Amino acid sequence: MPDKRADLAGPGIGDYNELEKILPSDYRSLLTPKETQRAIFEIKEYIEDHLCKELHLMMVQVPLIVDVESGVNDLLDRDGSRTPIQFHISNDRDLHPLDAQVVQAATKWKRVALKELAFKPGEGLCTDMRAVRKDYFLDHDHSAYVDQWDWERAITAKQRNLKFLQEVVRGIWKVLKGAERHVQKIHPKLKNRKYPNLPDELTFLHAEDILDMYPELPRKARETEILQKYPAVFIIGIGWPLKDGYPHENRAADYDDWITETKSKDGRPMHGLNGDILVWNHVTKRRHELTSMGIRVDADSLRKQLEMSGQTDFLKLPYHQGIITGQLPLSIGGGIGQSRTYMLLLKKAHLGEVSVTVWPKVLKDMCHAKNIHVLE
Repeated sequence: MPDKRADLAGPGIGDYNELEKILPSDYRSLLTPKETQRAIFEIKEYIEDHLCKELHLMMVQVPLIVDVESGVNDLLDRDGSRTPIQFHISNDRDLHPLDAQVVQAATKWKRVALKELAFKPGEGLCTDMRAVRKDYFLDHDHSAYVDQWDWERAITAKQRNLKFLQEVVRGIWKVLKGAERHVQKIHPKLKNRKYPNLPDELTFLHAEDILDMYPELPRKARETEILQKYPAVFIIGIGWPLKDGYPHENRAADYDDWITETKSKDGRPMHGLNGDILVWNHVTKRRHELTSMGIRVDADSLRKQLEMSGQTDFLKLPYHQGIITGQLPLSIGGGIGQSRTYMLLLKKAHLGEVSVTVWPKVLKDMCHAKNIHVLE
């Protein structure tokens, strides 16, 4: 049986010899570099406008660095494998210093912002978030530089259910499909039979059901198989330990709710009020994650998830206290990968074609040999 433990948190392929086999050998970009830049901002403007309208959000400012003591930085998982960049600000000759971290995402900060900006249930915020994740393996769709539409919306206790989660997910999918039509109208070259468009509808599946379908396969292989049947899926319940003893993927214990018991359509017990949108990428011929999101923890699920993860010491941090005491609003939120979305909708083979960041020489040489224009 393949080692499932190695598949839970470490994103990226992890091997450049393997990546060379994955990158297409017959690739030619459908748009020139200049056309690509125009198309990026056409998609960006469309998504920000329509996402705010669809989910009743407004664009707000978002931090790049946060105070370590606040506890609002996103740890991404619960095994400690991905740590933020931290630095000391001496300030006033160390009389009033600060220890700061570069954000890995704005997941927790957004919930605090809902309170600070006095958003009511049914209202929310969207950010043009930038982050650094230094522990990624840099391949075709993972970079150290991360850009997301990080959004959050205040909800009521009655909305903490699967039906509401799925309604919001369908709204996001509507916006992504609209962006695809929008950019193809401006750039007809993107309509290409070799690379089919996204399906009109998402398929919703529980992580527990997918494991039942492919019990011997690790997570990424299960996702690859299910995307052969359904080219766009929302996988529900990411973080809850499955029958084989592993979660579908490690998820931090203090933002998404992955422990709450729910029911499948046919009444079987399931777990989790969160999930990921994954699609089949016809250029790379691989799974392609677009967004991670979920209904956030309340006081009860936060305690239970921290206990299960052995992280109850987090409860003393201001952010966690805000949830326990009810000072922070109940919410739903997520992050939609900007460069991931551009890469998909513009039919690109590599994230570096739509995002300027650092790449190792071995990867840049590999891309050059395969006619992939990586921005620098």
